[in-house]
Amino acid sequence: MQQNTTNQNLVSDETKTRSVLHVTNAKTTLEGEGFVVHRAFPNGSIREFDPFLLLDEMGPIVISAGDAKGAPDHPHRGFETVTYMIDGVFEHKDSQGHSGKIQAGDVQWMTAGSGVIHSEMPEKEFLQKGGTLHGFQLWVNLPKKYKMMNPRYQDISASKIPTVQNDGIKVKVIAGESMGEKAVIQTRTPIMYLHFTIQPNAQVVQTIPQTYNVFAYVINGEGLFGDKQISAHKEQIVFFEQDGNEITIKASNDISSPLDVLLIAGVPLGEPVVRYGPFVMNTEGEIKQAILDYNTGKMGKIDF
Repeated sequence: MQQNTTNQNLVSDETKTRSVLHVTNAKTTLEGEGFVVHRAFPNGSIREFDPFLLLDEMGPIVISAGDAKGAPDHPHRGFETVTYMIDGVFEHKDSQGHSGKIQAGDVQWMTAGSGVIHSEMPEKEFLQKGGTLHGFQLWVNLPKKYKMMNPRYQDISASKIPTVQNDGIKVKVIAGESMGEKAVIQTRTPIMYLHFTIQPNAQVVQTIPQTYNVFAYVINGEGLFGDKQISAHKEQIVFFEQDGNEITIKASNDISSPLDVLLIAGVPLGEPVVRYGPFVMNTEGEIKQAILDYNTGKMGKIDF
């Protein structure tokens, strides 16, 4: 068993394992030009999980040559998008003149702030040859004081993401810290984004500040979560109560493959959320202004 013993931001030094609030299934839907995603939330049972607004799993799907689809030019304002690729290659461009590739293992943390037009499309060679596409997109709300900040990007290659492997556990530290390693990504609100791979019968005990909201998304395998070891499997989401400062995750011992799981946590903002498509603000008036700014070209355009 590997335990992260960091106790920063905790109410006390006493440890208590959080209990599971509920487990839900991801919903299959279409996005962009029609690519299939498994949507953890929002769905019929939960709209958002402060400060998180959305989590989509793209694929995994094997795509034939010429069939890959993406998300053409579209706007965002008032929040952050986090793209994490497992397999496949996307090209991205935006109205700020930023462009690049997101390849297997890479992370792009885009702070839309006051507004940006961007596109995420299959990379040309990947489109021509086909292959496996698999990744995640997380939407993180911005607090009111940062909603109109200048847009910015943090493009982190797979080689720069801290990775630790010990006692049947592997973790990629995308945001926050775990197993003695700290992420290189800077976040506007305190966030933890950890990708664990846990071998059968191994267990993770991850310290989480008691003020954080926490959920887990099962990518593959089956695991036992929380103080009562509630079972969850592939394409299920585990939401935790805010009643402790540790999260326990154990891979089932009667499976042959590892448990692959995202553990995501953050400080709730406790602010009003008004959302309309790609805009997330605090008031209806701010949403109307975002729509007006987009329609009148104030968010720019992609012209390269």
